[in-house]
Amino acid sequence: MTTKKDDAISSILSDFEEFANLVLYQLDLLEKIISSGEIKIADELSKELLSNEKKIDKLEVKISDKIVNTIVLYQPVASDIRKIFACFRIVNSLERIGDMVITIHNHIQNIKAPKIYTELNDAITNMIINSSNMVNKALLAFTNDDREYAIWTIKNDTVVEETNKKMLKKAVKKSTDNDENKQLLMSFISMNGIVTNIERIAGHATNIAEAAIYSIEGKDIRHKPLD
Repeated sequence: MTTKKDDAISSILSDFEEFANLVLYQLDLLEKIISSGEIKIADELSKELLSNEKKIDKLEVKISDKIVNTIVLYQPVASDIRKIFACFRIVNSLERIGDMVITIHNHIQNIKAPKIYTELNDAITNMIINSSNMVNKALLAFTNDDREYAIWTIKNDTVVEETNKKMLKKAVKKSTDNDENKQLLMSFISMNGIVTNIERIAGHATNIAEAAIYSIEGKDIRHKPLD
């Protein structure tokens, strides 16, 4: 027989699953946009992204309120507290990832020199695929209590960072050509915004993985070297 506390925690995790799947879907849509290599985004895709972002914001508030109420009303045991608190940390990271998806979408629309975007599109596509995979693995680490997925995610963060550095060097080289103009400069700024936000998505995936380890083992490994 389940208790009210069990029902409350189950409700949190059910909303969390919906929330996480929606953020992952947003990443899938963004990957679709980037991999197309086009700076003109279909209106229906833009509308869907923006509509989903509103749903994400509402779910974030709903889950946060449920977490607070559950802790106050039912005083869960330590293991449940770890799970709930880890969930709270992950929700915050996922909400930020959702914001970054919209920011990247806006940067793409601000690009004025399509040639640069086309030349660097393979690198950007690889970055968003890697970052999305990190988020997915980190969420699986939490939902399945899988420490190995969490460790993989944390270690893979350096891959995205290195890709970012290489791409920025290539972009800087392009921006110093003799035909540099205002549109080129503005496009470089937008490209920098795109790759920086993709890197931040990977960083939040690491935060999610660290929260998963906290949920599994009760250890806070933030700012600590891995074993």
